[in-house]
Amino acid sequence: MLSKRIIACLDVRSGHVVKGVNFEGLRSAGDPSELARRYNREGIDELVILDITATIEARRALAQTIHAVARELFIPLAVGGGIHTEADAAAAVEAGADKVSVNTAALTNPTLITSLARRYGSQAVIVAIDAKKSGDIFAVYARSGKTSADRDAVEWAREAEARGAGEILLTSIDRDGTKSGFDCAMTAAVSSALSIPVIASGGAGTLDHFVDVFTTGRADAALAASIFHYAETSVRHLKEHLHARGIPVRL
Repeated sequence: MLSKRIIACLDVRSGHVVKGVNFEGLRSAGDPSELARRYNREGIDELVILDITATIEARRALAQTIHAVARELFIPLAVGGGIHTEADAAAAVEAGADKVSVNTAALTNPTLITSLARRYGSQAVIVAIDAKKSGDIFAVYARSGKTSADRDAVEWAREAEARGAGEILLTSIDRDGTKSGFDCAMTAAVSSALSIPVIASGGAGTLDHFVDVFTTGRADAALAASIFHYAETSVRHLKEHLHARGIPVRL
């Protein structure tokens, strides 16, 4: 069985790591380079940088931040936010990204997924999906959760896979920053429909929340921010907890 991955996320605005609740009320959480150095030392499996205002401000992800973080890492680095074109993706890769994550741009222009997969390989292309429960479906939102995309998360994830995505980064807007647990129902629904890995995001607050999303939620990886940024637990402690419960992780 493949090891489950633990991924730390750095939501970056103006070069600083920030964190909020339900995509709102952002507050400072530290310097991206310092946090990257700490996570690399503690044994995180991957790191994601999301430039959360790049799309809204109609600009590329900040290359200086990507480069500064990449220098601290010996693990895969994914970058998202402001990647609208192949040229934007190339700039992120040139700055040090191993993977690129597309969200709003993929919804607007789904052929971008295929173009990036052909250029870099599917393993380097993540499609990020921000969604929340709406009646009988999980509704997809664009532009940092501000605009309804009129898409169902399961259906959109299937299309993204068919177009060449190598992974889905699935964030629950309802659970984001709440520390109330991952949305295991949404994660399981998407994971069950795909053959590519699904990264669960939004809601991590306790060690058992990770157990739940890897079992009930059927996630291949779990991403968190607050629980790590504010030193509420260590990566090592989390991995030992998962290992003790029979969940394969890299120790």
